[in-house]
Amino acid sequence: MNEKNEEHREEEFDPQVQSFTLILHAGNSKSSAMEAIAAANAGDYQKAEDKLKEADEELTEAHQAQTDFLVRMSRGESIPVDVLMVHAQDHLNAASIISTMAKQLIAVQKELAELKEKISG
Repeated sequence: MNEKNEEHREEEFDPQVQSFTLILHAGNSKSSAMEAIAAANAGDYQKAEDKLKEADEELTEAHQAQTDFLVRMSRGESIPVDVLMVHAQDHLNAASIISTMAKQLIAVQKELAELKEKISG
């Protein structure tokens, strides 16, 4: 990020907007991970991999929103910890777990499909 963008970001920090940003990206990550599982279940492993990549990108954005909170708090800034922020953190945690589990489920699905192919082929 260049210096101008970082200055702009510093001036416009709003904890509520930041919480909603975290919720948005964590929710997108969860949705993409679930779409990846559905694609794998349908046998479309390329789409599953693409959706996992999307999920990871969204999760990275959500983590960045969380990091922005933590950096400000570490600087001594007063950041209100309200229900919205707790909700946002919950979404981030769920997105992280779902992403990890989706990768594992897809790997198992691939292995199962390969075994079925060997048996029937």
